[in-house]
Amino acid sequence: QVQLVESGGGLVQAGGSLRLSCVASGTGTAFNFPGMAWYRQAPGKQRELVASVTSGGTTDYADSAEGRFIVSRHNAKKTIDLQMTSLKPEDTAVYYCAAGRSPRGGSIYWTGWVAYWGQGTQVTVSS
Repeated sequence: QVQLVESGGGLVQAGGSLRLSCVASGTGTAFNFPGMAWYRQAPGKQRELVASVTSGGTTDYADSAEGRFIVSRHNAKKTIDLQMTSLKPEDTAVYYCAAGRSPRGGSIYWTGWVAYWGQGTQVTVSS
């Protein structure tokens, strides 16, 4: 079984930075998920895609994240990171790591491609 574990969430002031990490286990020597991504979900809101990265290193970002967030994939460490800067209160949400087939071509609300989810890590941005 594949396990995804997120870390790095916490409380940060508006304008600050935070780095999230997700480590995969149970995958053997291969780290070849066609797609990996970060989603987020605020209370009472739909879960939405924030950033994705393919096995080839191609990245994509939601409009709300582009220019502020950077997603990176580190195959040797079996991790993906999300470096968040210029954080805003509207970034407050539970952030989830996801792995599966490519999410390309779907809306930011489509999660049907995901085979594995992390447990989530809380990010809170204060004014």
